[in-house]
Amino acid sequence: MKTNPFTLLLAIVAITSVCVTGCNAPAKKTEATTEQLSAKPDMAAIKTEIQAIETEWASATTAKDIDKVMALYTDDAIEMADDEPMSVGKAAIRQVLLKSMKARKAGMTVSYETMDVYGDGNLVTEVGKTTIKDEAGNVVSTGKYMGIFEKRDGKFICIRDINNEDQKDK
Repeated sequence: MKTNPFTLLLAIVAITSVCVTGCNAPAKKTEATTEQLSAKPDMAAIKTEIQAIETEWASATTAKDIDKVMALYTDDAIEMADDEPMSVGKAAIRQVLLKSMKARKAGMTVSYETMDVYGDGNLVTEVGKTTIKDEAGNVVSTGKYMGIFEKRDGKFICIRDINNEDQKDK
């Protein structure tokens, strides 16, 4: 039997095509990736949780209750306050906050508003704003801050804090 060269060429192209297509087919995924297995954190719930901490923080700050404020920091926390050198550890942070509390006039109230949070659910960065009002409720100072919270023993606690006032009118 004579073989037509065209038929032979067609057969070779078909076999090559099947081999190439089979070799390049995507592998079937039998295992879920780590990313698929770990659920995304509920950032809305975390924002609510962080805001509750900030509300507690503002209340303690307004009352000038240094012990309650310090309970919101880890022992190895770092504070970067406006017009102050970096404070490392609770003892240094305590001194900066006491100075700030003493400088604030009686009757002033402090509030913190959580604007945004992001992270993986165990380590969360918060972006917020600060408002300080006098006895009559007039805004006397505004500012902004970023806090980094770590979940320890099932509860968020501050490990890093940076804050500064907005520019005052000249």
